[in-house]
Amino acid sequence: MKMRTRPARGFTFVELAVVLLCVALLASLSAPLVTTWITRAKESALKENLFVLRGALDAYYADKGQYPVSLADLVSERYIRFVPVEPISGRDDGWVEEYSAESDIDGVVDVHSGSNDQALDDSCYCDW
Repeated sequence: MKMRTRPARGFTFVELAVVLLCVALLASLSAPLVTTWITRAKESALKENLFVLRGALDAYYADKGQYPVSLADLVSERYIRFVPVEPISGRDDGWVEEYSAESDIDGVVDVHSGSNDQALDDSCYCDW
């Protein structure tokens, strides 16, 4: 009696190519969405950091009657725990400290992002 052997079962090259094509198509469609989500998260973090830093500047002025000389003074006086990383550039020193134009007011009166990139709403991060 002759035994019939079955051929080895597996995927053909065409089947593998079709699956890889489908995966590549899905990846190419989802990549722009992921990058937009990352940008939105960075923008949200920037808005929150600016809100916290400006609130700390106002609290410092309310308590001391003058603005701090630098953002590091907010840390040393414990108005904030640390100067946050500027999320767009990813650098600790990415903040631009704004000083008053009036001669009788010394210190940092406002803070902005140091990035000149454009936001998703076509505004510049440095104007926020």
